[in-house]
Amino acid sequence: MKNILVVDDEPKITQLVRDYLERAGFGVLVAYDGKKALSLAKTEKPDMVVLDLGLPQLDGLDFTREFRKTSNAPIIMLTARAEESDKLIGLELGADDYMTKPFSPKELVARVRVVFRRIENALSANAEMIRVADLTLDVPRMRVMAEQREVEELTPTEFELLATLTRQPGRVFTRAQLLDAIHGVAFESYERAIDAHIKNIRRKIEIKASEPQYILTVYGVGYKFADK
Repeated sequence: MKNILVVDDEPKITQLVRDYLERAGFGVLVAYDGKKALSLAKTEKPDMVVLDLGLPQLDGLDFTREFRKTSNAPIIMLTARAEESDKLIGLELGADDYMTKPFSPKELVARVRVVFRRIENALSANAEMIRVADLTLDVPRMRVMAEQREVEELTPTEFELLATLTRQPGRVFTRAQLLDAIHGVAFESYERAIDAHIKNIRRKIEIKASEPQYILTVYGVGYKFADK
């Protein structure tokens, strides 16, 4: 059974989310503030975190910063904040997806399933190895290796994006196509989310993120993996 840590300071919301997730067959842990959530995450090692941004003691963004130091388990943010900057910061810190309050608990369950399905598909895949430039992607293990240097571990969403691009070097993908690749269906046409994930991938795989050699921007369209 997959265990999900639900973090929100509103008991009605945590209970609602818990009910829907448990009915869907998931185990659920609950925390009402960021510090307790971080403590639970360290001891229980959840398979996913559903995280409100506006938390007492340690807010959702600070939680994500700390959590990402030791875990690449996927994070789905819940936020009442309408500002695009908050969503982008969360995604850049390593969150995989977000939902704006008020949200549909049924849609949340659907997104949770999509993320887990993506991870399980990679783990159960044939021993696919993608080799391009000096990078090797070990798809079943969701691991990226580079010749003569270390590559920081990618989150599941980041890995799926990189795998999509590297399977077809030179092909230009629109942001909408990349959204569809990581979600299975485009839940939200929030294309700026792709920019945040690409920024993270570049920071991890490029020798110099400000001068990318692998993932290239095609202005006005989207991104491609260099074909040289």
